[in-house]
Parts: sequence; C-alpha cells; structure tokens
Amino acid sequence: MATILDLNANKARPRHPEKANRPDTEVLRKPKWIRVKAPTSKGYAETRKIVKDKGLVTVCEEAACPNIGECWEKSHATFMVLGEICTRACAFCNVATGLPQDVDAYEPKKIAEAVLEMKLKHVVITSVDRDDLDDGGAQHFVDVIEAIRAKSPDTTIEILTPDFLRKGDAPNKVIDARPDVFNHNLETVPRLYLKIRPGARYYHSLRLLEKVKDRDPSQFTKSGLMVGLGETKEEIMQVMDDMRSAGVDFLTIGQYLQPTRKHAKIDRFVTPEEFKSYETIARAKGFLMVSASPLTRSSYHADSDFAQMRAARDAKLGVSR
Repeated sequence: MATILDLNANKARPRHPEKANRPDTEVLRKPKWIRVKAPTSKGYAETRKIVKDKGLVTVCEEAACPNIGECWEKSHATFMVLGEICTRACAFCNVATGLPQDVDAYEPKKIAEAVLEMKLKHVVITSVDRDDLDDGGAQHFVDVIEAIRAKSPDTTIEILTPDFLRKGDAPNKVIDARPDVFNHNLETVPRLYLKIRPGARYYHSLRLLEKVKDRDPSQFTKSGLMVGLGETKEEIMQVMDDMRSAGVDFLTIGQYLQPTRKHAKIDRFVTPEEFKSYETIARAKGFLMVSASPLTRSSYHADSDFAQMRAARDAKLGVSR
C-alpha cells in the first residue's frame, strides 16, 4: 500500500473541504514504469526561485505533477493564473477548492517578466475555474497573452483554459487573442463525467474546442484524457472520434494518479503497450500530434510537441518555413 501525503494537511484551511468526510479509498502501488525521482537538480532550483520570487503559481506544484523535476530542470513551467483556489471540485484534481481570491491585476506583467527571464521559446498558461467571475477569467487570459507578446514576441503561447460554462461569448475574447495553441481537456469519457467532473458538461467542452476552429481555423487546438478511471477502450476511441469531428489537432493521453485517499480511486494502471496502441489508433484517426504515455500530461514536452505539430501541418499543406 502506497502512502500519499497532502502537504497542506497542517494548514488552517483544508485543501479539499468538500472531500473531507469521504471515506478513504485504497491507493494502489505504482508499477515500475510510472515511478519518478525526487527533483534535486540545479535547474529545478533555479526555476523554483524565479517562480517564488515573482509570487507566481504553477500547475506543476498545485496539481502535484510527477514530471516537475524533469520540466523545471529544463526551465519549463506551466503558469496557473487567476489564483490557486478553484470553484470546482473535480474528483481527480489536487488543486485547492473554495472561495477564490481577488484577481491579481499585476499577474500578467509578472508572468511576462518570468517568461523573459527564463528565456522560454514556448509557454503554457492555465488557470483554475473561476465560476465566480462574469467572464470566467477570459479577459485575464487575454491580458496575459498580450503581456507576454509585448515582452517576448517570439515566444509561442499555449493556453489551457477552463470550460467557460454559462459565460456566454466570453471564450471569443480568448480565441480572438490568437494564442498559438488553444487547449481544453475533456479529461474523461462522457459516462464518467458525473462522477469525475460533476461541475462540467462533456458536450459543452467539446463544443468549446469546435468553436475555436469555427472562429479561427488557423489556431491549433488540443485536448487531453486521463485513463485508469474505469473507462473502456471503446469509449476512448469514441472520444477520439468526437475530438476529430470538432477539429482537434493534438491529443494527449496519460495515466490518472490519485492525489490523496479522498480522491477518485484508480481503477487500474494502463500499460505502456496499451498507451502505444492508443497512439497508433489516434494517429490513424487523423490527429496531427499525439502524446500517449503513463506520464504524459497536458503541458509535458509542450515546446517540442508544438514544433512537431506545426511541422506536420506545414508538411500537409506544403508550406516551408
């Protein structure tokens, strides 16, 4: 039996108050192919210092990403805007839930400065869900994109947005800011939404991705799935078809890892061979780029994957750079 520690357990406010009274679930021991070393490199320490000195939040830390050591060693960090407290309570997520803080008006400037200092060629910006805001935080995404472009015009920008559920035309603001990649994760199959993403709606999320392509066909779209939650192979293939119908260019598939005993239980660990099979199927369905492995996450290797995706589209269109 593996033991998972909640590093926020000693704080006055529990990290996941909505899960506090749930019974503990069994945590499965990780297989050898999914274990990672603790981060100790000089590069990791330098990235951590920049993030802390500027008072920024990263999904790498908040979501307890297993790849933080590898990514931060290479100065790759995924910045999380709009605070560190989410208004949703997804069963898989380690980000704290509760009443969010006020939006930091200086955050776009601080992130732009960090991007410049870290010399990032490609940056990923994500956020918590902000159902409390009239536009779900859409304008803040625009402000961050514009601030980065002003400081680092050659840096390509990838955004990983919430679903902007019940926020009207708010997503159009973000689409019109023309990020290089618009990512929104479907996360799991429709059958499991009520259990895993109770605050979200599968077809709304799918429509958001479709809307990006409708409004700006040149924009790359990206979406991700977790496996190991009880889905079937047939359900995963149907989601792939739904994504392709919505024009999604890039698919990521990774193993769900249970943050604490209060979160959704892992149904099973999917083998590397099965991930390879998913990748083969997805490429056959027409995705420009596919990343499928036990440790794949939305922003894992995002810079090199973006370059490959752009090259694949250029080759398909006969464009030379």
